[in-house]
Amino acid sequence: MIRVGLADDQPLLVASFATLIASTPGMTVAGTARTGHEAVALARSPGADVLLMDIRMPELDGLAATRLITADPALAGVRVLILTTFEIDEYVFAALRCGASGFLGKSAEPAELLHAVEVVHRGDALLTPAATRSLIARYLARPEQGAAPAPERLAALTEREREVLLLVGSGLSNQDIAEHLTVSPHTVKTHVNRAMTKLGAHDRAQLVIAAYEAGLIRPSGSR
Repeated sequence: MIRVGLADDQPLLVASFATLIASTPGMTVAGTARTGHEAVALARSPGADVLLMDIRMPELDGLAATRLITADPALAGVRVLILTTFEIDEYVFAALRCGASGFLGKSAEPAELLHAVEVVHRGDALLTPAATRSLIARYLARPEQGAAPAPERLAALTEREREVLLLVGSGLSNQDIAEHLTVSPHTVKTHVNRAMTKLGAHDRAQLVIAAYEAGLIRPSGSR
């Protein structure tokens, strides 16, 4: 049973999402929150596996709440799915930095929402690999992102983990990587999980960020 928490200050939207979740086999509503502080409390008790998080909420916004949740080791199993509009890139980039596992437009169809919850619950990033790579590349290519790469972050990785990280950062799925390396998808998943642990990545999207920040992959157009 996937426990879904709903954090949004728009009652009608919350009610709509709650009805959809409650009527879906294998899912249940863990609770609702109207502020960022309430969202953090909801993640802690009674607990939610996936938290649908609005960005603009009173007292504490969704990004700050996401940061508090993903920084708490006790909440490592909670996945945050940000409700946003894709054209606001700054929100998407900031949410990635805060540890969000994915993004969903508020105009999404019901089937899209349910699929998003399932994807995030199993630990995958909601964005497709290509979309994730594109967003992060655009972010890191901005002039204000002038920090020097930190290749020392990769020192803890084995040669194979580093190779897998490069392929993940290039936008390949586990299945694609398995075919490229002639290994099983399970083996790839093991390498990905170990790399995530060593680099402190909350999920696959943050692993891609780590690959860019460490200089393993350069944003297109950079030198």
